[in-house]
Amino acid sequence: MMETEDKQLLHLVFGGELDSLSNVRFRDLGELDVVGIFPNYETAYAAWKSKAQQTVDNAHMRYFIVHLHRLLDPDDGAGD
Repeated sequence: MMETEDKQLLHLVFGGELDSLSNVRFRDLGELDVVGIFPNYETAYAAWKSKAQQTVDNAHMRYFIVHLHRLLDPDDGAGD
């Protein structure tokens, strides 16, 4: 197996309702929606897009993709 195949580029998708549209501060941390952890950006993006489309009528609802692999190994210059 190649070295690049061994690397897990984990991504977290989560969201919640914001206090206001001008900053990222959640109304209720107990109500955060943790969609899941995904093995690559493409699957994380698909999950993010699906959740964002489901909540399009609520302007305060926001979903985010967090690049966990960058937090776990910040010195690694691996892709998304």
